[in-house]
Amino acid sequence: MPFSQLAETLIGSEIVRLGGEIKEKIRQGAHIYNFTIGDFDPSIFPIPAELEQGIIEAYRQHYTNYPAAEGNLDLREALAAFIQQKQGLSYTTSEILIASGGRPLIYTVFRAICDKGDKIIYAAPSWNNNHYTHFVEGEHILIETTAATNFMPTAEMIRPHIQEASLLSLCSPQNPTGTTFRKEELTAICDLVLEENQRRGPQAKKLYVMYDQMYWHLTYGNIQHHDPVSLRPAMKEYTIFIDAISKVFAATGVRVGWSMGPAALIQKMKMILTHIGAWAPMAEQKALTGFLANTNAIDTYLTGFKAGIEKRLRSIHEGFQRMKASGLTVDSIEPEAAIYLTVRIDLKGKRTAANTLLDSQAAVTSYLLDEACLALVPFYAFGNGMDSPWYRLSVGTCKEEEIPVFLGKLEAAIRKLQ
Repeated sequence: MPFSQLAETLIGSEIVRLGGEIKEKIRQGAHIYNFTIGDFDPSIFPIPAELEQGIIEAYRQHYTNYPAAEGNLDLREALAAFIQQKQGLSYTTSEILIASGGRPLIYTVFRAICDKGDKIIYAAPSWNNNHYTHFVEGEHILIETTAATNFMPTAEMIRPHIQEASLLSLCSPQNPTGTTFRKEELTAICDLVLEENQRRGPQAKKLYVMYDQMYWHLTYGNIQHHDPVSLRPAMKEYTIFIDAISKVFAATGVRVGWSMGPAALIQKMKMILTHIGAWAPMAEQKALTGFLANTNAIDTYLTGFKAGIEKRLRSIHEGFQRMKASGLTVDSIEPEAAIYLTVRIDLKGKRTAANTLLDSQAAVTSYLLDEACLALVPFYAFGNGMDSPWYRLSVGTCKEEEIPVFLGKLEAAIRKLQ
């Protein structure tokens, strides 16, 4: 019996499918170096102790009822102060919406802005934009990026598609690449949006930018995070931020996220969210309210947390560069931000010791899992073509001592090929 058109046509998650293969390998006794999931091993990267204690205390105080539909006022006040202090952005409580992480907020942005057939611009690789566009039956305007721009879209890539588009989805630091917008490029994109909205006139539907900055605290070296509103204050009228504690505090399961945007749009998003009911739990909201005021604890936590993530990213990057220098067909992009390393493993067309042809990138992915016990997410899971040799490698569950081991296994697996 057929179900809804959406249910029948929605594409399943490649990450979930790959996760099923990994679980089966582990069940059979294999030790898998699993770098597929954008999550953290709490034994390696626990949430801040002060936040954890605050959650426990909030439950003990019986904060177990419904929160306010838009998020508790005290949390929105705390977020407004935190955002002003850390990012220099000024938002009132009526311009902030709380939900159970970033996903329901992204969904409500798409639902609040886009009608069936509306043009939605997004880059590939990127996380889930193709699925959210499918949810609202929008027209996919997919911009496939390359390593030449660190897999970030540019103003010139966007320019031909911007007329009559309803939503431009941007993410920096980028999931899955761990790369970021440079100030000049993001400024040029903002100018495009402002020019387009000026062209449309006062009564026309506007072009909005959804700006996912979930990883913005996690930048390394001299990399700086930039956002549309700081670069062009006029963009405040057209920008909806997506943010959360999920990545910055290794708190993916704690489920508190927020959007910042024009008050009228935030109100519409709240109405949609009210019917979905994807609110952040009351106790977690209360705990976060207290924690955001503890600047010393936040700064101390981020110093250690970022150092641990960066060390892993750089160690693996250096390992890939050594393999590249030795003549193997691999590469990696220098880490800039987030918990991801972009790596290239180009083995398509080679044959295994058993004379099996690796005739697709999916076959390469399976070979890496079987022969090197290495699980990575291919960029074709993020909207790129099926032949892309690029992968996302996530270090949130990576043990330092395992880095030379899995790099050795990978090199040995590659050298076995003919």
